[in-house]
Amino acid sequence: MLDGRVEVNGAVVRELGTRADPTHDVIRVDGRRIRLPERRRYVLLNKPRGYVTTRSDPQKRPTVIDLIGSRDYLYPVGRLDFDSEGLLLLTNDGDLAATLTHPRHGVPRVYEARVLGVPDAHDLRRLARGLVIDGRRTAPAEVRLVGGGPPSGEGGPARAQKPGPRRGAASRSRPRDGGATLVITVREGRNRQVRKMCDAIGHPVASLTRVAIGPLRDPGLKVGRWRELTDDEVRRLRAAGAARRDAR
Repeated sequence: MLDGRVEVNGAVVRELGTRADPTHDVIRVDGRRIRLPERRRYVLLNKPRGYVTTRSDPQKRPTVIDLIGSRDYLYPVGRLDFDSEGLLLLTNDGDLAATLTHPRHGVPRVYEARVLGVPDAHDLRRLARGLVIDGRRTAPAEVRLVGGGPPSGEGGPARAQKPGPRRGAASRSRPRDGGATLVITVREGRNRQVRKMCDAIGHPVASLTRVAIGPLRDPGLKVGRWRELTDDEVRRLRAAGAARRDAR
């Protein structure tokens, strides 16, 4: 300070003991701004439909940031499209965000997709093996039919995946509209990937919910609500990316 190397809000400060608040004042030493270490935050949101997964939207639609209402600079990790809901991570940790979104780390995302019609065994194999969307083949996926399909005794992949209801009992998993529910696990984050995969087999998505990101699940988190991750959850997220990378 005595050498005139310190500036506060553009003015050189030489008096020892001068006070300044780095959260409001611009403090420079030798021309370089001094910043406080940024507190890392990890927020898990159960995104509703009707929100865009961006910090701002030129069309003035509501964003996921509106739901958080935080002054910290948080940004979404990956995307959930406007008409989809489910788990979404927001953070200011760029390293973790890169780990979770880069395909080489292969961190799984699990979706529940209500589709029109009932995919047969051939359709399910196509989804699992990978199919071409937007001119490029998708990576192998894990696919299960957990609701819908023919009633017990008529055969079909649903019978093999999940036992039928007791005789006379109503099946809560069988959609009344004749559709089906698929659980699809993907390890890449392409734009509207699950919807496009289901379109490719002729069974469009009626509703889509992300239920897991890597090791993160929280069936008790209500739609539109959010919470901070625990230290253990952050460690497990990091480990999920590292384990997949090391396996390669």
